[in-house]
Amino acid sequence: MKKYINTGSKDTRSGFGVGMTELGQKNENVVALCADLIGSLKFDDFKKNHPERFFQIGIAEANMIGIAAGLTIGGKIPFTGTFANFSTGRVYDQIRQSVAYSDKNVKICASHAGLTLGEDGATHQILEDIGLMKMLPGMTVINTCDHNQTKAATIALADHHGPAYLRFGRPVVPNFTPADEPFIIGKAIMLNEGTDVTIVATGHLVWEALIAAEKLEEKGISAEVINIHTIKPLDAEAILKSVAKTKCIVTAEEHNYLGGLGESIAGVLAVNNPTPQEFVAVRDSFGESGTPEQLMEKYKLNNQAIVEAVERVIKRK
Repeated sequence: MKKYINTGSKDTRSGFGVGMTELGQKNENVVALCADLIGSLKFDDFKKNHPERFFQIGIAEANMIGIAAGLTIGGKIPFTGTFANFSTGRVYDQIRQSVAYSDKNVKICASHAGLTLGEDGATHQILEDIGLMKMLPGMTVINTCDHNQTKAATIALADHHGPAYLRFGRPVVPNFTPADEPFIIGKAIMLNEGTDVTIVATGHLVWEALIAAEKLEEKGISAEVINIHTIKPLDAEAILKSVAKTKCIVTAEEHNYLGGLGESIAGVLAVNNPTPQEFVAVRDSFGESGTPEQLMEKYKLNNQAIVEAVERVIKRK
């Protein structure tokens, strides 16, 4: 299998910050709005370089979404930033009415998603946000896997017209995608070709899927690994092409299995090609306080859990 190398672990939110810095320099219509979390969202450079295009809204997330929607009317491209829990659950009505229903060109950017928010605990660890956002008509939903991909996705969204949700995280994770890899919204990325099982992963679970594929190779199991960074619109063609070959699939995500990537893929398979599927995801529960490593282990969101899911699904072929 192709070997991917960690070129230096970084947090995905810093990739967003670098992307915003670059956008600020090359697109004068890009504006940034933050809900009192400048450092956490890595908005520092954008604010310093473009103070006239940076708006500190304070702890008033609903107002932030409304202001962002209004700014689009004048041709601006607003990027809002706060924690994923506050970017979605707290302001869902405003997003639905002022952004999605009105088809406003707002980019809702969310850090500290999933369990890997860690010690801040269950109230901040949203595991339902992908489901909430993908249900909104016209909403693009992106969940990036590393620093480089987050930067690329941020830049790509400025050229994409329409409401979008960009999800990334707090922890330092392996940075392994090529810095010059183009980010194409809605297009899956084949990381490793295989014949025995398809592993489709998103976000922080992509690196874990690659490790799992190496472990499976040692067991004589050939795993195809696909990085789904865009959950909506979903690259159904890539998924169906892969399972036509492997005859089974494992989906892996740092999200509740209800409403997440796995559920979207199950829907595609049910209509087009019913296929045995196993889910590596949180099983209908909230998180809790702990280190990211402890939580990913407890909730079985790691490479070993993917290996075990593969072994189960292969028996169902």
